Amino acid sequence: MPWPDEIRSPERLDPAPVQLSEDEIAKALALMDALATDDIPEDVATDRYTEAISDLITAKAEGKPAPHAAEKEAPAGPVVDLMAALQESVQKTKASRGESGEHATVHELPKKKAAAKKTANKAAARKPAAKKATKKAPAKKPRRSA
Repeated sequence: MPWPDEIRSPERLDPAPVQLSEDEIAKALALMDALATDDIPEDVATDRYTEAISDLITAKAEGKPAPHAAEKEAPAGPVVDLMAALQESVQKTKASRGESGEHATVHELPKKKAAAKKTANKAAARKPAAKKATKKAPAKKPRRSA
């Protein structure tokens, strides 16, 4: 519940009054007449949702199970072998490029020994530096009581 100071009067919420000319009112009425129709198709005017809710309430009141809408079974399409389609696509692409169907030549890359040395040098460089000695303030002497 809102506090009394949070409640606004309805007069403050009203829109400001608007002055309309007779020409504007005539144009608005003409537009409504142009868009209005007396012929509403039967399938558009049917409220299927309200009918389904009404059927559900009636079934529950009578203790029957809830009615289910009949689902249309989708026709089964042809089964496609995806691997065969992929291989066929690859062969067509190779043929359009003028490539032969042979496998590519694979060359082994030489092993790099320098990379192993660099990682060893980096690990050695990461050792923590020795701590510098810091000066300590001289200890205060206790006061002598007189």
